[in-house]
Amino acid sequence: MKRDSIYYQIFKRFPALIFELVDNRPVQAQNYRFESVEVKETTFRIDGVFLPPEDATPKIIFFAEVQFQKDEGLYHRFFTESLMYLNRNQSQYDDWYCVVIFPSRSLEPNDKRTHRIFLNSDQVQRIYLDELGTSDTLPIGINLMQLTTASSETMAEKAKQLIQRVKLEETGKLPKTEIIEIITTIAVYKFSSLSREEVEAMLGLTIEQTRVYQEAKEEGREEREAEILKVAVPLLLKTGMSVEQIAQQFNVAVESVEKYR
Repeated sequence: MKRDSIYYQIFKRFPALIFELVDNRPVQAQNYRFESVEVKETTFRIDGVFLPPEDATPKIIFFAEVQFQKDEGLYHRFFTESLMYLNRNQSQYDDWYCVVIFPSRSLEPNDKRTHRIFLNSDQVQRIYLDELGTSDTLPIGINLMQLTTASSETMAEKAKQLIQRVKLEETGKLPKTEIIEIITTIAVYKFSSLSREEVEAMLGLTIEQTRVYQEAKEEGREEREAEILKVAVPLLLKTGMSVEQIAQQFNVAVESVEKYR
């Protein structure tokens, strides 16, 4: 399962979710943006950086790492890259924190002594998803993260339960349709041998709720639009209307009209 790309999607759409996990929640948590940044003059690329808005006071940067496999070099790499970024961008922050997310403690590096100055400080927080509590007592955002660790045997049922919860509860600034889309995407990654339609059927989603339906609906609209323009454009041009006027009449791009002149 490509969990890196799943978490990138989750944090890119809803960057404030990271602050449901950490103790040091900034004042403007809802206005942070999630980026993948390159450290100049090095070969480092940091996949998870939460950058504060321009008017934030103080400006606090959060570095995040999601680790789903054992990697004894994780802390060496993560702290080196984070400090290198801080050194290159000194004017962009007033403070910083690191968040490392593991599905369980068993996947944390064994060597916790070498970097104890960080690991034992309040600037670094380690999160173990299986120790956060039961799904019905946690925010929906954290449920999304926990869903990525579900086994193939329990994934479908947990996903369906989460979808029902999303439908019934207030989700604040998290659009319900987008949350359901992420749940579906997680399941698609988990059940890679199934089509998206089969996964959606397994989750009990009605076709109108899914991106598949929305994309098909958009394709149908475009087809109907093309049929109308194919007939109307030549006739209207003969009346003396310009391409721009026709585009304005049908509320379409000029390029769409040009195809049928």
